[in-house]
Amino acid sequence: MPYLGSEDAVRELKKALSNPHMIQGDRLRYRNVIHKVIRHMTHGDDVSSVFMEMVKASATVDIVQKKLVYLYMCTYASQKPDLALLTINTLCKDCTDPNPMVRGLALRSMCNLRMPGIQEYIQQPVQNGLRDKASYVRRVAVLGCAKMHRQQSDVEIDGALVNELYSLLRDPDPIVLVNCLRALEEILKGEGGVVINKPIAHHLLNRMADLDQWGQSEVLIFLLRYKPRSEEEIFDILNILDTYLKSTHVSVVMGATKLFLVLAKDFPHVQSDVLARLKSPLLAACTSESREMCFAALCHVREILRSSPGHFSNHYKKFFCSYNDPHYIKNQKIDILCELVNDENVQCILEELRVCCTDVSTQLAHTAVFAIGRIARTYSEKCVKILAGLLEYKQEHITSAVMQTFRDLVWLCPQCTSSVCQAAPGCEENIQDQEGKQALIWLLGTHGDLIPNAPYILEDYADNVKAEISPTVKMELLTALVRLFLSRPAECQDMLGRLIYYCIEEETNMVVRDRGLFYYRLLSSGINEVKKVLSGPKSDSSLGVLADRTDQPVNSWVAVFNTLAPLYDKRLWESFRANSGRCELPIVRNPATKSFIEEDFHTALDSEAPQEPAAGVTLVSDVTLTPELFEKKWVSLTTDHCWDIEWRKDAEPDLLQSSLHVLNIYTIAKSKAGIQPWKSYLYAQDSKENVFLVELILCTDSYSLKATVKQDKANEAALNDFISLLQQAVSAVLELSK
Repeated sequence: MPYLGSEDAVRELKKALSNPHMIQGDRLRYRNVIHKVIRHMTHGDDVSSVFMEMVKASATVDIVQKKLVYLYMCTYASQKPDLALLTINTLCKDCTDPNPMVRGLALRSMCNLRMPGIQEYIQQPVQNGLRDKASYVRRVAVLGCAKMHRQQSDVEIDGALVNELYSLLRDPDPIVLVNCLRALEEILKGEGGVVINKPIAHHLLNRMADLDQWGQSEVLIFLLRYKPRSEEEIFDILNILDTYLKSTHVSVVMGATKLFLVLAKDFPHVQSDVLARLKSPLLAACTSESREMCFAALCHVREILRSSPGHFSNHYKKFFCSYNDPHYIKNQKIDILCELVNDENVQCILEELRVCCTDVSTQLAHTAVFAIGRIARTYSEKCVKILAGLLEYKQEHITSAVMQTFRDLVWLCPQCTSSVCQAAPGCEENIQDQEGKQALIWLLGTHGDLIPNAPYILEDYADNVKAEISPTVKMELLTALVRLFLSRPAECQDMLGRLIYYCIEEETNMVVRDRGLFYYRLLSSGINEVKKVLSGPKSDSSLGVLADRTDQPVNSWVAVFNTLAPLYDKRLWESFRANSGRCELPIVRNPATKSFIEEDFHTALDSEAPQEPAAGVTLVSDVTLTPELFEKKWVSLTTDHCWDIEWRKDAEPDLLQSSLHVLNIYTIAKSKAGIQPWKSYLYAQDSKENVFLVELILCTDSYSLKATVKQDKANEAALNDFISLLQQAVSAVLELSK
């Protein structure tokens, strides 16, 4: 018997599919053979040699057999494009079948065929499917529009097709409505996505009750693009959304919450009320059996705690670690517990963290120890007692983490110095890693006057310096001995001399040798000079105050709420955004979308859709300019145009950056957030190789944007077109910020 995937097995399948007696006489056995072909295909075996036989098998009234055959053809159509064309007639015929399931299946299969020249065959069936009486066929046809556009993304967008998709937003079937939004978003991706103006927004709000939970989540995301014109309209929308804050589906609750927070950005009391109502769904998600959902919920809890530190204080036990939690969830819970500490729960939270410090995972134990150190900035006495107790375990990784925490704690909270110095002696035998040694040596050198046996501990390190591998430990030892020498010279003089001699004469690492030479020359200049150099502060208590920290407003993080941003590190997420090449907010709109709004919703896009860019300039996307070349050009060129624009207080300059990127105007440098005045330098190149350099300066005190444009070639017409495009982009951003 041939094994699965062998050539003999495929040959037997081909022979069975070609058997006329089985085809005509035994339909069930024929279907079973097709099942075997699909089984081979899903195992990764190459069964493309039976393509012709499978094409013949598509001519059947058995819908199960059709599904299997169409699945096979969609998989191998790109490998057999010539033979796949033979199935087009069958598929087109099935698109007119009386059975809507057959029509939808045929249309979906046609749109999934990945082969050249297929677009001319599927265009008419897709258009017919958009007008089909069966809702299932319309669902498939709407998504087929997006698939068709992706296969020919270089072709200009069909305005009539876009208009028809907009009109289908009023389709009685709710799934068709949601699919239309997704398809329009894909088709108009290069122009900012689907337009949501007042009539469409109100229509979507009225249809929310008909949608399933995933459809409601999608619609809530699209509704974020609508900007209500009046306070009355805002509260009308909020009243409609109030029901969805009580949904049993956490995705709907999160989407409704974000929409609430965005619309109520000028009403802090409304935002506070919404966050209070979000507490229960988030806590339920934090205890979900789905680890992915639990992690996402915990990350969003941390976002909320940025503006409301005590928001979840009464529910701190929900964030205690479970034995079967993975390490990434435990880390999030520990970070949240540090934010929830207050006078009432500090003892319970510290006990929970103390248990985590003895976890079998070294990484989790370190995280828990460092978390206790963070809490110790406010509750130093209790935390130092717990940390000192952890030293009794004599575990290497625990002792090392405690020493690092002690070092930071002494620097941040000087009042802990005496307690730490009492606990430090005796730990040197249990520390083997580099970070732990450095922390202990720093403590012995900086506060050795409070530790009776500090010189003798350092002497052991100095005697074994030849066996030490890490150069940073050697340099820390040098500095510590010099510091301790100033307070206890008699006990340190001899070993300091031996250590400096070793570093200068025998050490092979040049950094350590240079440090030794530096201290030798410094000591040669006199003890007073040494004291001047090493008389720096031993602590900085201003960094240790946590109770007086300023809470961030809700509007500072609401933009990333219910997105992937809270799940990533901030810098990592910004790099993703920079490399994605996609912009959530629109700048360029297709004029074809306007006719639908006028004809079917009896209104125009008016100010909500920015105008098309000037037709006289075409900026290329494949242009790169190094910072050095930009600076050289900027200095050498003269200013061709300069103007001031009145800037709106609530307009974000980063929105302008993203909008210009869509127009192929790229940023080469910009100011960090919060720096005043805000500056940005941009460049672009048109199809005639004219390079434009732009400087934007935003002064927040006067709210004016100063734009300076330079051009490397004298072309007044191209310059005027580029300036017009730039002005339209700025005006569009200001309009969207209203």
